[in-house]
Amino acid sequence: MSDALRADVATANRILERFGLSHAFGHASARIPGTNTFILPTRRSPGLAVASDLLVIDTDGRKLEGDGQPNSEFWIHARVYAARPDVAGVVHAHPPACVCLTQIGQPHRVVHNQGGIFVDGVPEYSRVGLIRSRELGDLVAGVLGGGNAVMMRAHGITTAFEDVKTATIAACFLEESSALQLRMLAAAGGDASKLRVLTREEALPLRDQIGPNVAKRAWEYFAAVADGQPLGAGAGFK
Repeated sequence: MSDALRADVATANRILERFGLSHAFGHASARIPGTNTFILPTRRSPGLAVASDLLVIDTDGRKLEGDGQPNSEFWIHARVYAARPDVAGVVHAHPPACVCLTQIGQPHRVVHNQGGIFVDGVPEYSRVGLIRSRELGDLVAGVLGGGNAVMMRAHGITTAFEDVKTATIAACFLEESSALQLRMLAAAGGDASKLRVLTREEALPLRDQIGPNVAKRAWEYFAAVADGQPLGAGAGFK
């Protein structure tokens, strides 16, 4: 495992906290290339993640390296990696706008450019509670299917992409998109039919909003903010 991968995972976790997607809880991980193992922070706020303190866990939930214990919801990561050989980065976070959408029964809709990466829809894992077992991890992975994100009712989100940088950027985009959707719903008096949702034909070309060039630019920004802001900078709910 490279030092660069460890650094990316630590940065990804700090981004989640600095941008208010998670506070004391939440976690980002990366698959160790060519293996059924992944690296994940210890059981602390993602805002406190450092590259030297990461754990190595396998998809059966066994801790192989590192000191300390993982977050109890490590099963989300383990079972998504088990189900999806194409995935090498997983994020689980608790962004407020995404949680709000699940609790007013509104599916995510594509209402702006960056939302186009979710043109195929964001399914909902409707069971309430934490994912603290292999079986529940498998249920989340099943709802995710071949997609790139899942909403988790009254809980948060999980994103799954080809690397941890992209999974983290996607989590930020999903929260931004959900926040805009909530503002639009409020402006429309709660009438979802009044939203000018992008059609599939309009949204499909916007999938490149998570492409290599965009992802590099977005990661550069998010990482710089995370490195320059103190712990708790994103703690205020908007």
